[in-house]
Amino acid sequence: MMRIRELGIDDARAFQALRLAALRDCPSAFASSYEEETETPIAVVAERLAARSGRCVLGAWLESDLVGMLGLMREDMQKLAHKAFIWGMYVAPSARRCGIGRQLISRALSRAASMTGVRQVNLGVNAANFEAIALYEAVGFTPFGVERGFMLLDGELHDEIHMVRNIDT
Repeated sequence: MMRIRELGIDDARAFQALRLAALRDCPSAFASSYEEETETPIAVVAERLAARSGRCVLGAWLESDLVGMLGLMREDMQKLAHKAFIWGMYVAPSARRCGIGRQLISRALSRAASMTGVRQVNLGVNAANFEAIALYEAVGFTPFGVERGFMLLDGELHDEIHMVRNIDT
């Protein structure tokens, strides 16, 4: 049985384990690297998961295993506070093609809609990640730009597609 909930400080170890697996499994999907995050103290990870009104990290659980994650953060600056953005989306290979990614995004969009004044949600996705792009488009995101050479990984440049979805009001 799968359940999705906001992660908190008590989930730091499970989150860190899944995050590191994601960074190893799909290095071109994340701006951060395994090498940069492997030594992050668990207290720092816990602080990142601490409850805050304008941000959250959602986790998808199958039984006692964290198999999916997605971060949502509202822009801090007053003139940008009508926007939130999704970051760090990942579903473990063993749990893919079960609708978990779609459910994580749906929950994130609901959470964004609950933030007073948020009108849109943005995200960035590697231009070569066709499955993720298809998922985002299926839930209403549309591309609005491409950043050429967004990431340099192992000597290869990767482009990033920027996408947006308006919040239904």
